[in-house]
Amino acid sequence: MATVASGGTIPIKLHSTHRPKPLSPFLGRKLNLNPSSRTSIATLHPKTLAVVASSGGEFFDAVHNLFLGVGVGLPCTVMECGDIIYRSTLPKPSGLTLTVPGAALALGTLSYLWATPGVAPGFFDMFFLAFVERLFRPTFKKDDFVLGKKLGEGAFGVVYRASLTKKPSSKVPYQKEGDLVLKKATEYGAVEIWMNERVRRACSNSCADFVHGFLENSSKKGAEYWLIWRYEGEATLYDLMQSKEFPYNVERMIVKEVQDLPRGLERENTIIQTIMRQLLFALDGLHSTGIVHRDIKPQNIIFSEGSRTFKIIDLGAAADLRVGINYIPKEFLLDPRYAAPEQYIMSTQTPSAPSAPVATALSPVLWQMNLPDRFDIYSTGLIFLQMAFSGLRSDSALIQFNRQLKRCDYDLNAWRKSVEPRASSDLRKGFELLDLDGGIGWELLTSMVRYKAGQRISAKGALANPYFDREGLLVLSLMQNLRLQLFRATQQDYGEAAEWIIQLMAKSGTEKEGGFTEAQLQELTERREPKKKASPQRNALASVLRLQRKIMKTLNESVDELNRRRKSLWWSRWIPREE
Repeated sequence: MATVASGGTIPIKLHSTHRPKPLSPFLGRKLNLNPSSRTSIATLHPKTLAVVASSGGEFFDAVHNLFLGVGVGLPCTVMECGDIIYRSTLPKPSGLTLTVPGAALALGTLSYLWATPGVAPGFFDMFFLAFVERLFRPTFKKDDFVLGKKLGEGAFGVVYRASLTKKPSSKVPYQKEGDLVLKKATEYGAVEIWMNERVRRACSNSCADFVHGFLENSSKKGAEYWLIWRYEGEATLYDLMQSKEFPYNVERMIVKEVQDLPRGLERENTIIQTIMRQLLFALDGLHSTGIVHRDIKPQNIIFSEGSRTFKIIDLGAAADLRVGINYIPKEFLLDPRYAAPEQYIMSTQTPSAPSAPVATALSPVLWQMNLPDRFDIYSTGLIFLQMAFSGLRSDSALIQFNRQLKRCDYDLNAWRKSVEPRASSDLRKGFELLDLDGGIGWELLTSMVRYKAGQRISAKGALANPYFDREGLLVLSLMQNLRLQLFRATQQDYGEAAEWIIQLMAKSGTEKEGGFTEAQLQELTERREPKKKASPQRNALASVLRLQRKIMKTLNESVDELNRRRKSLWWSRWIPREE
């Protein structure tokens, strides 16, 4: 018999109510499950044992009915058993129940799937976008084009301006004469086609507008890879930097009119800042999808006349580290004038890439272990240096600078101290330009050009630098503004954290316990340099970061309090209530 008692529980008597046969020794008899007075089969009467042996089926029926009545099958040594066991009648939770460990696991999984270079976007690109793109891919052959002016020649091929022999609108929507760029790839043609297709799907604004690539088989010349881009302009950053009018010639191309303003460091700094912002946005697009260019230099940065922005070209040396394309651990492709000191984008102990799905799944781990994108950041820092110092724009001057920097252990501050006392007018002008606004330009440069890759700033971190607080020559688009605000919000102010660690170590007492002695603390205080007066922009950024930390602290405390209440409620559901 079972009756509903107060408290939402049902008291169940631990005896069988099923009386199929009167010969059973358990019928009408209360089975006491109290641990202090448990009855074992060994203590039963011999006649009872004989009945059990002759009618074992009835015994198991009784035990089955017993377990059905109780609702559990745990032995008494585990349960606190008695004559009555209470079974809750509270409704079972329906649907998914959110728990703190579950939420943390889900958040960690999502963070990993979208961490650079992106596992989830990688699988989506690999199994869906690439497949759809192949379905609608146009078909070309070399006879479809008329080669025009030779635009350039590099280590990986020859570039021509070209046009279609016929104007079928179904293939490409270009009808103007000579509105295409055609490249015959002498090396790494298949790799460059792969990279350009990846960029077109993931970050088309970072590089030149790629149309298609195809393989042409010839009985005389063999197999040749041809790549097609939309024509966007001929001027590279290298061409513009060689002019004595730099950077004012860039200003005219971006603004599309002559500015009637006095020339000076402020104006030049605004132009250079605009170029650096565009270049870092393009690099961040590549790095976010797992591509490291490995050959960033002024010759590989072209000015797009249509969008009035600088874009990256020549992906023949690039490595797709999301799937391991064009990456061999002990081989490197680079220009020694702009290459980082480590020369390799990842450790030489890194194994060769496995299959594409496996490589994609493991890519965030390898990316965080090696930080391969910092290779391109070093090269971009040297371009920044050349734009600021006109005397370093020639190849010979850059090679000499690299030698000097190597002697200074790749420390730009040490290099500055060694050359500033006897600096030429060009060098002094460059230092003055980078020292504007409290030296934020020099600070950005020194964070990009460092010996160790792990100590260099990322493209996102560089864009969040106060150097880019000003708008520049072009108004940023809505997406660029959102990305910039996101970069700034995710960058942490490590200065206060360092101060907190120092104070914590000082309070720990003695040197034996891992802290500072009083003498060491006094020496540290004396060595500290006076703080520079912060600019209003940096003060505002620091205030926002402090507000962000306060909000996060309040949210964490609220979540902890909710968790404590939830745990106490959870335990109370399993405590039997006395009537």
